[in-house]
Amino acid sequence: MGTLKMANRYDIIVVGDYCLDLIFSGLPNFLELGKEVVARDFAMVGGGSYNTAVALHRLSVKVGWAADFGTDLFSQLVLEMAKQDGLDEALFVHHNMPLRRVTASASLSTERAFMAYYDDGPAIPAAIKALTSASAKYLYIPALYTGPALDIGLPLVRAKRMKIVMDGNSYDDAVLSDPKVRKVLKNCTVFMPNRAEACRITGFDDLEQAMLKLAELVPLVVVKDGVNGAYACQQDKIIHADSIPVKPIDTTGAGDCFNAGFLKAYLNGKSLEECLRWGNIVGGLSTLGYGGSGKVITEQDVQAYL
Repeated sequence: MGTLKMANRYDIIVVGDYCLDLIFSGLPNFLELGKEVVARDFAMVGGGSYNTAVALHRLSVKVGWAADFGTDLFSQLVLEMAKQDGLDEALFVHHNMPLRRVTASASLSTERAFMAYYDDGPAIPAAIKALTSASAKYLYIPALYTGPALDIGLPLVRAKRMKIVMDGNSYDDAVLSDPKVRKVLKNCTVFMPNRAEACRITGFDDLEQAMLKLAELVPLVVVKDGVNGAYACQQDKIIHADSIPVKPIDTTGAGDCFNAGFLKAYLNGKSLEECLRWGNIVGGLSTLGYGGSGKVITEQDVQAYL
């Protein structure tokens, strides 16, 4: 049985699983069957929804992270990372069982491949427990989630007048023809897919068409497009902001960090163009470290870059 400490009100509650990211970089070439490829560099960092939670915390946002942890080594390592970063622990739920969540990333400078393993989670996830005890201006969901916990969580979100921000991370079968996908998007205030996700979900190859289609369901659509920068669509108007010039060493988690930068500026009432710039800066600078949490980026760092 998990335990949950008493909680309070946050700017943003981040839900979703932790992950321990094992990142192999500096590869001479990509993986091939039957051949060993030796990486030049290796890092072990927190990942999953930890990326956005810790990035928001480092940007001085009052963030609560609703996450489940087990008795396994992977859980303990990420817990220790979270404590060292000073993350609020009130929404952590601890379980007397293993909850192993680990990803191995083969990382090239602009692309990567993953292998992952996830133990089955608890019947009642930390997210539901957090929504019964805490509140926030925004609830951040790090994927296009249409699962059963949504039916339990939505009434709690509405009762507390929280707004939903959702990332576009999803499987290939997540498309607009699915009523569950349309339902969840209609309940979002901000939807933040990348270019490939926006096009796949809508079935349009043209990004502008894809954004306008999503904007029929969501008030604000934000699309990440890597080196091409980022776009926002609101009330049929599309704006764009360029990426920042960097020489990335690892792009793992850059989208998660973009989301954190954008939301920091959005919470502060910045214009959409300024929010995109914040997202591009935080996401871009994150690629100078390993994983989405390896590079510490503060509010002062962004201001200095601006």
